[in-house]
Amino acid sequence: MHRTLLYAKIHNCTLTAANVNYVGSITIDQSLLEAAGIFVHEQVQVVNVANGERFVTYVIPGAANSGVIELNGAAARLGVVGDRLIVMSYAQMTVEEANTHQPRVLFVDEKNRIVEIRG
Repeated sequence: MHRTLLYAKIHNCTLTAANVNYVGSITIDQSLLEAAGIFVHEQVQVVNVANGERFVTYVIPGAANSGVIELNGAAARLGVVGDRLIVMSYAQMTVEEANTHQPRVLFVDEKNRIVEIRG
């Protein structure tokens, strides 16, 4: 049996742009993706702390160390620049793996620079 657990999270990042004319996804600074262990094109759940919206999309990379967090396509209608977001990825694990797993959690400042990593 497999269980679905939180794998990685970018906590309280700031939305820097919203582009409704893009095909769809969320653009995330490549350095944040690498630090969190989130893959390009990976499915993520996004929670907008400002308005309570929750949605699923996939990741595309933004320029490293740019601080970019951009909602694209239809998702761009679910937030405005300055909103705080939580981006989460999940993984399927055996019970044995789940018993020892610790999610990787990135805490970032208002410019989406890493201030702490847990896990």
